[in-house]
Amino acid sequence: MTCFVLIPGAGGSAWYWHRVVPLLREAGHEAIAVDLPGDDEAAGLPEYAGLVTSAISARDDVVLVAQSLGGFTAPLAAARPGVRALVFVNAMIPVPGETAGAWWGNTGWEQARIDAALTGGYSPEFDLGTYFLHDVPPEVAEAGLPFQRPEADVVFGSVCDFGEWPAVPLRVVAGTRDRFFPAGFQQRLAADRLGVAADLLPGGHLIALAEPGRLAGYLLGR
Repeated sequence: MTCFVLIPGAGGSAWYWHRVVPLLREAGHEAIAVDLPGDDEAAGLPEYAGLVTSAISARDDVVLVAQSLGGFTAPLAAARPGVRALVFVNAMIPVPGETAGAWWGNTGWEQARIDAALTGGYSPEFDLGTYFLHDVPPEVAEAGLPFQRPEADVVFGSVCDFGEWPAVPLRVVAGTRDRFFPAGFQQRLAADRLGVAADLLPGGHLIALAEPGRLAGYLLGR
């Protein structure tokens, strides 16, 4: 039995994974969605990583799965014994010593997003509907409103303090409909920073809400 430890993105709500968790459990595995204090101005990456490692506990067959901003927590938690694989899902992939605040400029994200918008025929001006919710079922988006919270600024200045990637398989999932982190941008980032080819799956940035079956199937190796 594998234990999937699921790290959310900005805001830190474990609710983000609520459509994937039961699918992993139905397949006979353990699944733990970690809730992070995204709106706490006193909590940075060390505090986030501490909560994730607490969820790992003494387990020895853990797959860490990190969504979006969760990519900055993942390498800190992945140093924990028992982690056997790390999966980035539409994630910010850091380099050692980077901050999430510097990541945007370091990676050329903004221009990549604008270029993809102009090519795809949607507005380059950011709004939640266009960039995050465009492929999420309306009833799911509505149900998620009480779980949303803003991400505090402190985490964007928090250093991702790790020396090297753990010696475990590293995988990257890029949503083909992701408008926030376009698939081509994610493929380049995965190649440049991890030396791996990103796996493309149908879905936008919030792929666990839009395509939970496809994402769960990928994690299960189907």
